[in-house]
Amino acid sequence: MGQGTFHSIPLLVAEELEVDMTKITIRASNGDKKYGGQLSGGSGSVAASWLPMRKAGAAAKEMLIKAAANKWKVAENECYASDGKVFNKKNNTSLSYGELVEEASKLEVPKEPKLKEKKDFKFLGKKLNRVDIPSKVDGSAIFGMDLKVPNMVYAVIEHCPAIWGKVVAIDDSETRKVAGVKDVIKITRPIFMKQPECVAVIANSSYAAMQGRKALKVTWESAEAEKFNSADYFKKMRELAKTEGNVKEEEGNVEEALAKAKHIILAEYETPFAAHAPMETEACVVDVRADSCEIWAPIQSPDGIIGQLAQVVGMKPEQLKINVVFMGGAFGRKAFYDFVMQAAMLSKQLKAPVKVIWTREDDVTQGPFRPAMLNAMKGGIDEKGNVVAFWHTIIGGSIQSQWGGMANKKVDDWAVEAVDKENSPYQIPNMRLDYHHAEPSVPLLWWRSVYSSTNGFGHESFVDELAHAAGKDPMDFRISLLDKSPRFKKVLEILKEKSKWTEKLPKDKAKGVAIIRSFGTICAHVVTVARREREVIVEKVVTVIDCGMTISPDNVKAQTEGNIVMGLTAAVKDGITFVNGKAEQSNFHNYKMIRIQETPIMEIHIVENDEQPSGVGEPGLPPLAPALANAFFALTGKRERKLPFRLRG
Repeated sequence: MGQGTFHSIPLLVAEELEVDMTKITIRASNGDKKYGGQLSGGSGSVAASWLPMRKAGAAAKEMLIKAAANKWKVAENECYASDGKVFNKKNNTSLSYGELVEEASKLEVPKEPKLKEKKDFKFLGKKLNRVDIPSKVDGSAIFGMDLKVPNMVYAVIEHCPAIWGKVVAIDDSETRKVAGVKDVIKITRPIFMKQPECVAVIANSSYAAMQGRKALKVTWESAEAEKFNSADYFKKMRELAKTEGNVKEEEGNVEEALAKAKHIILAEYETPFAAHAPMETEACVVDVRADSCEIWAPIQSPDGIIGQLAQVVGMKPEQLKINVVFMGGAFGRKAFYDFVMQAAMLSKQLKAPVKVIWTREDDVTQGPFRPAMLNAMKGGIDEKGNVVAFWHTIIGGSIQSQWGGMANKKVDDWAVEAVDKENSPYQIPNMRLDYHHAEPSVPLLWWRSVYSSTNGFGHESFVDELAHAAGKDPMDFRISLLDKSPRFKKVLEILKEKSKWTEKLPKDKAKGVAIIRSFGTICAHVVTVARREREVIVEKVVTVIDCGMTISPDNVKAQTEGNIVMGLTAAVKDGITFVNGKAEQSNFHNYKMIRIQETPIMEIHIVENDEQPSGVGEPGLPPLAPALANAFFALTGKRERKLPFRLRG
């Protein structure tokens, strides 16, 4: 996906194996079970691979050293490994790994090989060039859109604008007149447990397929789907917010504390549906043969797709071969395989390799989408300015429910992430976190940082409201409530210094702060905004991130910068809205991205420690919107509680 795992996972092996990264050939896994879980998602790749990959490298190194010692008839402690060779300490002779590998492979694999200490690392935590960058710069890297196999045909698919519609009639008379068009075929689109109908135009080029689709006339039956309107959905959620939700966790007695509080603060925060909008839209090739199926696709989980795809083509999993290529962005979207299933259905019917290409309009209008959410808060402050109660109610759709994973569950654990006591350990004596399930009539999926972005916006914006209601500095207020959480406190103390929080600003500038832990990583931003006539610009973002032991510092910074840009886009650009079941946004003219001239100065500081590594692909995103909204309030006095909002003031 571009988040650096193609470099960092082999780096873990290389460190313990004592080999130079430039001498390694890296291949994508093919979904074979022997490789274990191959999902790239949830910011979990490095965290999950940290010990297994290092142990693999260390075990292989010990076996190679033993093989060399046996050959030289010396003790193993008289040998050491370096740069792909084993050396004899006494006479400095050496044997390459290639010369030793056959004998080494016959030895027993050590169950608990000795791992290096941090002080001995040669590569981990150091500045290194990423091995995948040259091919991405010179154009030799293969992405989904680049895929081409012999005898391939192209397919572009017409979906119902209201997503769940059925095909009533197809008029393909004009489509079949387009030069290069070969066929028009009705298929389905697998979305969780539903199969909405769609129509594929098959051609000898992507251009011909797209022109053919433009000429296609499809009559849809989508009356039920057209009942959904996002404005009505938010009204429904606001009604649910007036009632008690299903409790996720509770401490003390919130209702009693609120009844005794001197000041009660109430607020509701809204975040819209969002499309993933990767720069490379969905594209893949599938070739279904009589007794096998080969797939070329930019997907996040080669092992995860095999079972699903085997059912579609009517084969055993071992008859499938997956070839994974680079993804031009994904953000969770390419862990959902509807576009691959469509290619498989068409290939099976046409008995030829089929390349399916989704257009930008398909990607933006068809989803699945980040859930739209409402976060309702109540806070209580006593006469001394202490926060005595914090009640956070989360209302919205459940991704797990659409997967069929909410049976007998009242709370979607994903939907309440990042704001529970573990990830937001503010020392408030009376707290409650609860959840209302409000299912929308559109498909939902994890979107970079999943619910942490929606929950974090409301949670950290409201913490700021509590600070102001208590008459306290927002930074010091947070630090005082995190006294028993040293890692959180340290992040904020470093941020306070690095952002020059206490400096006196001119009246046309202001700062805002937010801190959130997601995917095991603590990240905090200070956003500086400035007034330029009637416009407000985001001038600078200073970040402190604690992701445990750092594997690749450049990559941590790059991912955090990417998160800042994506978080800023979600905060001030367009969300997805639905009228009569149809997305009103369709391309970058009305689903806008942050442009390069709008990008703020970004300053990233990494906390050095010896903790286990945690994720960096997503944690930089959730604190951005609340930090920005808090800065906007500090500048204008206006509290923005609904995303996106316009930077005017």
